[in-house]
Amino acid sequence: MKKIYFAVVSFLVIVIVLVSSFIYWFKKEMGPVAYTSEKVSFIVPEGKSASQVGELLFKENLIKNPLVFKLYVRLVNKTKNINSGEFELSRSMSVSEIVNALGKGPRELWVTIPEGLRKEEIVEKIIKALGMDKENSDKFRNEFLSLSNESEGYLFPDTYLFPADVSPQLVFAKLTLTFDEKYTQGLEGFMKNAKFTKNEIVIMASILERETKGMEEKPVVAGILWKRIENDWPLQIDATVQYAIANSQPTTNNLQQKDWWLILSLSDLNIDSTYNTYKYKGLPPAPICNPGLASLQAAANPQSSEYWFYIHSDDGQIHYAKTSEEHAANVRKYLGKY
Repeated sequence: MKKIYFAVVSFLVIVIVLVSSFIYWFKKEMGPVAYTSEKVSFIVPEGKSASQVGELLFKENLIKNPLVFKLYVRLVNKTKNINSGEFELSRSMSVSEIVNALGKGPRELWVTIPEGLRKEEIVEKIIKALGMDKENSDKFRNEFLSLSNESEGYLFPDTYLFPADVSPQLVFAKLTLTFDEKYTQGLEGFMKNAKFTKNEIVIMASILERETKGMEEKPVVAGILWKRIENDWPLQIDATVQYAIANSQPTTNNLQQKDWWLILSLSDLNIDSTYNTYKYKGLPPAPICNPGLASLQAAANPQSSEYWFYIHSDDGQIHYAKTSEEHAANVRKYLGKY
């Protein structure tokens, strides 16, 4: 009996020592890395888990132990309370203070602008991401659209960090500067033997962005479209007509709710607009959206093929054709149209 009692007591003592040691270690690791008032800019990328954020904090020497950070956010149930963006932290902050800071609004917020949007759609993405109220959003929208009026196609789609109170001038400058940088770096190898002007490349790239669904098909479709132009064929692109239809609608329409890419009817193809590539041959007068780098590269470096036509079936798969008869057969087979 005494042996059992002694064993139990010994076990409890060991448990108490271990727990006490763990608590002491945990509290120590929760403390600040250093005692300094220096501020540190820390960026939380979009989509990072609490565990990944802990690793980033550790690499920046803002916490002592990423495991302790992970355990703490789980303990206080704040794994989903860590925001993305730029934060101002300090190495004198404890883990609990850092977690609280990351749960508040960051100094700068991530804004993701997808490929293929019009300038009107881009500004709404920015307004929503920055959480602007109605008064500020109305002013921001009007100023940005005024600044970008002649810059459709040159507002580069990417993920940016902007302060919540950023000016439309700064956003416009950042988007256009990024376009210049990406265009110069990304098309450097294609421009020596390029047959097209910069504006022609951007216009064609904007069409490819709306017309294609996969990276591998962009150069092929670019080859088809350039070949149509060279042979005095109309491009017959639905997306350019969609752009024309949207431009013809009253500007008093609610821009926040507007559908800029309406499904076309046969009567829409008769609209008298230079963007109507069913009626007017050649490229439209300006880009119809803001393309990404892959579309710009495909427009500058098209792939030759025997194809003249293409369609996408409902599953997104592209189907090419060499003749109008083959194309008509593809339309019947994949779209059920006669």
